[in-house]
Amino acid sequence: MQFKTNEDIEAPIEFVFDAITDFEGFERLALRRGADFQRSDNLSEPGVGMAWAGQVDIRGKMRKFAIRITEFDRPNELGARAMIGGFEIDISLELLAMSSFRTRMSATLDIRAKSISSRLMLQSARLAKNNLNRRYRTRISKYARDLDDRYQRQATS
Repeated sequence: MQFKTNEDIEAPIEFVFDAITDFEGFERLALRRGADFQRSDNLSEPGVGMAWAGQVDIRGKMRKFAIRITEFDRPNELGARAMIGGFEIDISLELLAMSSFRTRMSATLDIRAKSISSRLMLQSARLAKNNLNRRYRTRISKYARDLDDRYQRQATS
């Protein structure tokens, strides 16, 4: 099952790329939300091969996960592959500079089932795809607005 959306962000492409690759910030956010994980690579610079493994509470059940950065093309693209339970998830964020202070972000999430139980869950989720798609677009839109606000605060300071 695939979800895709585009958002225009009122910030330069370099600022947006730096924000979506703020891995330490995302790690702090995940820890605050109860995830238990650690880096599983030894890279000193952000790039392809960065990886995390751990467990996270999803709907009341602890699920193991692993995530690895698969694409890192500054400032145009970031890609990752995650394994959570019986699901394989490809995440792709592509950035396009529309002008010097406007960036279009294309966010794609592709979910594939790798076990029988996850296939059943994915099949039932397909019945609610319109609702899930709306929620996905809303979250990406909110993130884009947060980046707008963050850039505006930084530009006025």
